[in-house]
Amino acid sequence: MTALTRARHRAAIEALAAEDADLAAIVDRHGPPAFRSRPAGFPTLLYIILEQQVSLASAKATYDKVLALVEELTPAAYLALGDDTLRAAGLSRQKLRYTRLVAEAIEAGDLPINGLQRKPDDEVRTLLTAITGVGHWTADCYLMLALKRPDLWPVGDLALVKAVQAVKGLAERPGPARLEELGERYRPYRSVATQLYWHHYLNA
Repeated sequence: MTALTRARHRAAIEALAAEDADLAAIVDRHGPPAFRSRPAGFPTLLYIILEQQVSLASAKATYDKVLALVEELTPAAYLALGDDTLRAAGLSRQKLRYTRLVAEAIEAGDLPINGLQRKPDDEVRTLLTAITGVGHWTADCYLMLALKRPDLWPVGDLALVKAVQAVKGLAERPGPARLEELGERYRPYRSVATQLYWHHYLNA
């Protein structure tokens, strides 16, 4: 499957800015967003689950504590950790369950984590969301950050919703249907448009 590279990312920013004055203003004000990526695999999927509905700083603190507990963060090593140990690292009871289910799915072969790069977006999303606790937001973030897919538009992401409202001067926060409609103009680089809106949100 096609993945974003630094060069394609840079070209997409230029193309989007040329077509949308509001995105051009973000680049003028804050500079272009960095090429954002994370290694594909279990550690990144776990990290994204930890980022659900908490601050980035809080998720990173928990993730760093989990990393310190193992020599290598594999599904098997994670499953070997006790619940009390993981709760002490900062995992809620709910996220402890979700992350264990992901590790178990990988170990059982139900989630072929190392083969997702070769699958289309819809199939990756179906495999991921079949696991309790992995919703469309988590799947889309994994597709965007780990698999570097160019055309993701995570309508459930609150930072994107707030940024679109602010940048476009909307009276109300756009709902999923409205956000989908607004995102159509950014195909086939909606992932890069998302990063531009995130760039505004983080710097505003």
